[in-house]
Amino acid sequence: VEQLLADYQAPEGYTIQISGEVETIQNAMVDLVKMIALALVFIYLIMVAQFQSLLSPFIVLFTIPLAFTGGLLALYITRQEISLVAMMGFLMLAGVVVNNGIVFVDYTNQLRLAGMSKQEALVRTGISRMRPILMTALTTILAMSIMAVSKDAASVMSKGMAITVIGGLLYA
Repeated sequence: VEQLLADYQAPEGYTIQISGEVETIQNAMVDLVKMIALALVFIYLIMVAQFQSLLSPFIVLFTIPLAFTGGLLALYITRQEISLVAMMGFLMLAGVVVNNGIVFVDYTNQLRLAGMSKQEALVRTGISRMRPILMTALTTILAMSIMAVSKDAASVMSKGMAITVIGGLLYA
């Protein structure tokens, strides 16, 4: 309808304006993008305080584009639209992926402070922290998979969020 109305010339004194639910959804999408950006800023500031470094948080923040790419790929593969609920999935995904990154980087920093070399600390962290990280991701994926494949009325609305989170966690 928007494409047809774009070429239509309204009679003198009349205007055509699309409003109502479409306008509300567009405003909510803009607000959600702002929330995600603000969440990233707050996440960075919290990690700066935790790691006492301006550089270490960037290691964790570089996992977020991977997660978002995975979420977008999952939506594309399943032919789901980027909806408000899917955007909330991206917001949730940012928190989970950053949490996993913090667990990894914090333990690596602790081992480095204890005197280990960088490579040895990374290998030791991978051995001891990878299982909890993978268990957290796997339990979230399994819980969300029920929503992603369910066909009842309540799950249809939250399907986009579930698919976004599953794809993002698998890819990240």
